Amino acid sequence: MICPPHHRRCFPPTIVPADADEDRKPVRAAGRPRVLITAGPTHEPIDAVRFIGNRSSGRMGVALARAAALMGWETVLLLGPVSVAPPDREGVAVHRFTTCEDLRALLGAYAPSADILIMAAAVADFRPRPNLAMSGGKFRRSSGPIALELEPTPDLLAEASRSRRPGQLFVGFALEPRADLLAAAQAKLTRKRIDLVVANPLETMDSPSVEATIVAADGSRVESPGVMPKPLFAPWLLGHIEARYRALEGANTDDADGTDPEVVSASTLHYPRETGSTRRFERSPAQAVGAL
Repeated sequence: MICPPHHRRCFPPTIVPADADEDRKPVRAAGRPRVLITAGPTHEPIDAVRFIGNRSSGRMGVALARAAALMGWETVLLLGPVSVAPPDREGVAVHRFTTCEDLRALLGAYAPSADILIMAAAVADFRPRPNLAMSGGKFRRSSGPIALELEPTPDLLAEASRSRRPGQLFVGFALEPRADLLAAAQAKLTRKRIDLVVANPLETMDSPSVEATIVAADGSRVESPGVMPKPLFAPWLLGHIEARYRALEGANTDDADGTDPEVVSASTLHYPRETGSTRRFERSPAQAVGAL
């Protein structure tokens, strides 16, 4: 039986790009959430052979997808043009995108039925305006200097947040200079109306390790226990995300008559161990992961 795309308890299996690995089906342990993870950059075409992109490796999103599947979560990974291999394990369905519009379409198909959206993809902020060269041609050096006119890309996470259903948890990422990191993360929470932002210092770009602060809509913060390799950071982060999701899920429990639950923002929930200050973990990365 195929559930309709808007149903909260299944991912839509019928909207699958031709290059998706159709042999992999997301599987879920009883009581575990359904998670949609995006990873990697977008490539916005300048002409038929050139593009504007960024240096995102996709390693963080791939590590999160692998860890989520190991934790029994039903996992769908939307993966951009990266060299890193996707998780080679049962339980992770992988769908590919190249441009912002590709990812937009996939989010429209899969986000409505996810319990948790983790937007780790680095979507380009700008793209070239359409031009004749994009219809199959290319700019040539012999033509002399060219001028590219750029336009902003759609804010995909903000779009998804505007149409979210009760009980969904949305997580974004912020990569900023250390001095501006927390202020930028808080601004992103407000602007995109999401629940959590994972704030990473710009200095960690291209690194296989992460030092991050989870910033929540209620003002609380949780710092990672030092610098952590991404395969260790991923389950540590998912543990905190699941705790937030369970609190949100409990606050949005369906009424006995089956009516839709009241929407409760994560900013209205209380987390006594974290609220109002930064919570630090005096544990090694291995201990932190083992405690999940």
